[in-house]
Amino acid sequence: MSERRLFEHELEEKLDALLFASASHRAIGRAATQLEALPREAQNMALLWVGAAAQTSPELGHVIAMFAAETLARLDLPAFEAWAIAGLDIYDKEGLRAAVTSMRDLDSFIAMREGRLFARFAEVEQRLVRFVQGLSGRPLAMKAGAYPWTDTETIYLPERMAHFTAAEDNRQLYKGLAVQLWAQTRYGTFAVDLDSELARWPERETALTWLAHLEAVRLEACIARELPGLAGMLAQLRGAWPEEMNEALADLQAPGADVRVTLAWLGRFMEKHAVPPAPTFCGRLEPGIAGRVRAERITRDTDILKKGLAALKGVGGKKAAAPNDFAAELNAETGAMEFSLDGEAVQLTHEAQAAAQSLLQDLGEVPPEALTAAGDGMWTPVDPNHLPEKVPELASDRKADFRYDEWDYHRNAYRRGWCHVYEVDVKPGSGDFVRDTKQRYAPFIQQLKRRFEAVRGEDRIIGRQPEGEEIDLDALVEAVNDRRSGAEPSARLFSRRVRNDRSLAAMFMVDMSGSTKGWINDAERESLVMLCEALEKLGDRYAIYGFSGWTRTRCDIYRIKRFAEPYSETVRGRIDAIEAKDYTRMGVAIRHLSKLLAEQPARHKLLVTLSDGRPDDFGDEYRGTYGIEDTRRALQEARQQGIRSYCITIDRHGADYLKHMVGPASYTVLDDVKKLPLKVADIYRKLTA
Repeated sequence: MSERRLFEHELEEKLDALLFASASHRAIGRAATQLEALPREAQNMALLWVGAAAQTSPELGHVIAMFAAETLARLDLPAFEAWAIAGLDIYDKEGLRAAVTSMRDLDSFIAMREGRLFARFAEVEQRLVRFVQGLSGRPLAMKAGAYPWTDTETIYLPERMAHFTAAEDNRQLYKGLAVQLWAQTRYGTFAVDLDSELARWPERETALTWLAHLEAVRLEACIARELPGLAGMLAQLRGAWPEEMNEALADLQAPGADVRVTLAWLGRFMEKHAVPPAPTFCGRLEPGIAGRVRAERITRDTDILKKGLAALKGVGGKKAAAPNDFAAELNAETGAMEFSLDGEAVQLTHEAQAAAQSLLQDLGEVPPEALTAAGDGMWTPVDPNHLPEKVPELASDRKADFRYDEWDYHRNAYRRGWCHVYEVDVKPGSGDFVRDTKQRYAPFIQQLKRRFEAVRGEDRIIGRQPEGEEIDLDALVEAVNDRRSGAEPSARLFSRRVRNDRSLAAMFMVDMSGSTKGWINDAERESLVMLCEALEKLGDRYAIYGFSGWTRTRCDIYRIKRFAEPYSETVRGRIDAIEAKDYTRMGVAIRHLSKLLAEQPARHKLLVTLSDGRPDDFGDEYRGTYGIEDTRRALQEARQQGIRSYCITIDRHGADYLKHMVGPASYTVLDDVKKLPLKVADIYRKLTA
C-alpha cells in the first residue's frame, strides 16, 4: 500500500462512499479538508472507523468523520481506536444522542484514560435533589443517565465525571449542570414545539447541539437576574463562551429574550457553522420527550386545580361558583399564587396550590381555563411523586435474566451487554408424540441402547507397561530388535486392561425458530426421544435447551432438560411440546449454553447443535455475514472454555458457510430431514467413544 497521504478529493470520495446513507453525508467536505493534513496511517485509521461505525449507524460514522482530525491531534492511534469503540458501545446501550455527546466530550475521555479523580453521581445525588427542589418549588427527581438532560420532571446526570483533575471541581460541575437543566424547565426552553422547529434541518444532531449552547447563554442570563451567585458559579465553570457565539450574546442575554430569540439565532448558526463546540458545560436537549412530559403535567395540574376549585363551592354560605368567578394573582413578595372567589380571598388545598405553582412555571401564568371549577365528582388528589409507572418500551414485560456481548465484525469489537436473554420452561405437552416415537422406532432404539451399553462397558488396553496381565507383542518385538542391534531393550513389555471411565457432559442446543415448523420440528423431537432413551443406558450427564427469539432484546432460551434433572415424564412432556417459534440468533444461545455447560464438573464437555439453517433474526443486521461471524466467535469462546462443539444441520447450502463458521470437521449436513433421528444418536456415539 502506498504511504503517500490522500488528497482532499480522494478523502471526500471515500467518505462519500462510506456515508452515502447518512442524512448529513453532503457536509463531508470540511472533514476531508481536515483529514488531508494527517499522515497516511492516521487517515487509514479514521476511514476504517468511519466505515465500521457507518455499518451500525451512518450518522455516528458522520460524527467520527467530522471529529477524527481533532481527535487524532490529541490521541495516538490505539487511543483513537478506543475512543471510537467506546462511542459505539454507548450507542449500543443508550442510542445515538448519548454516543455523540460522549464522543464530543474528548476531555472526559482523556481524563478517564489518564485516571484522573472522578466525581460520582451517587456522592452528590441527595444534596442536589434538595438543592434543586429549593430552586424550583416543585419536585424534580434526579437519576443517573448517559448524558446530562431533563424531561422536565427528572434531571439525568452522568454516573461519573472527570472533566477537572480534582474531584471537588467535578462535584461542582454536577451542581452547575443541575442548575442549567433546572433552568430549562423554569425559563421556557420547551414552551414551543422544538421538534417542529428543528425539522427544518436534516443535520438534527448539529442543530440540537447548537440550540443547547445558544439556549445555555439565554438561561444563564435569566439565572443572573434572579440568582447572581449561581450565575457566577456557572461562568467560572464554563470559562469564556466559544468565540463564534460572541455575535449572539447581546440578544440572548437581553431581559426580554425567550426561546424564540434562541431559535432565530439557531437559523443563522446552522447556515454559518458546521460543527458546534463540545457540550461540556451545557445540558443536552430531548425536545420530543420533554414536550410530552410537559404536556401531560400541564393537563394533570389543570385537572387538579379545577377539582380543587370545585371543592370550594358553597364555602362560607356562598352560592355555587359560576364558571369564571375565580381569579388568581401572583404575590410578588411571597411568590405564591393567591385565589379569590367573587373578590373574596379563598384558601386552596396544598395539592391545588402546588398545581397552580407548577402551571405558573410551565406557562408563565395560570390559564383562564384552569380557573373554572370542575364538575361534580369525588376529588382524588394525585401525588406527582407517585404517578403510575409507564409500561417500559421493551420486547419483554420483565427484566432480562442475562445479558451477553455480541461480536460485531464491522468494528472488530464486541457490543457490550447487547443481547437480552430470557430463560423459560417449556410447558409440558400430553406426551403422545414421545410414546408414538418410541413405538415407531422401537427396534432402532433397542439397537442404539446395545451400542451405547457396549461403549460404556468397553475396557481400554494400555500397552508398554512395566507390569500387567498380558504381554504387549508390539513392545516385545521392538525389544528383540533392540537387543539384536546392541541397544538397551525397554523393560515395559506388558499391557493391562483399564475400565473405561467416562467423565463427560453434553449440551444439546435445539433450533426452535419458525423455519423448523412441520417436518423439521417433528424430526428434532424424534431425535431427542431416541437420544434420551439411549443416553439413559450410557450414564452421561446431558441437558437439552431450545433457542429462538425476536431481535437482540428478546433472545429466548427454552429449558427442556437440565443437567441435574432426570429423564422423567415431565421432560418427555416438554420434548412433546417443542414447537417452532421465531428467529435464529445463534451466537447468544451458544454463549449462554456454553456458560451452563462450563459449570459442569466433567473432564470432557460437548455442545451439539441441531439446526435447519444459518443464523438469522428479524431485520437485516444479523442476517448474512454478521450472524455467521458472531456465531463463529461464540464457538471460539466455547473452545477457549474447553468445550468441543458439533453442528448437525439439514441446510443443503450449509457447506457454503459451515466450514468457516464451525470448522472443517465439526459439522454434518443431512440431505434429508428423515435421516435426522437415526443420525443424531449415531453421531453422538462416535463423538464420545
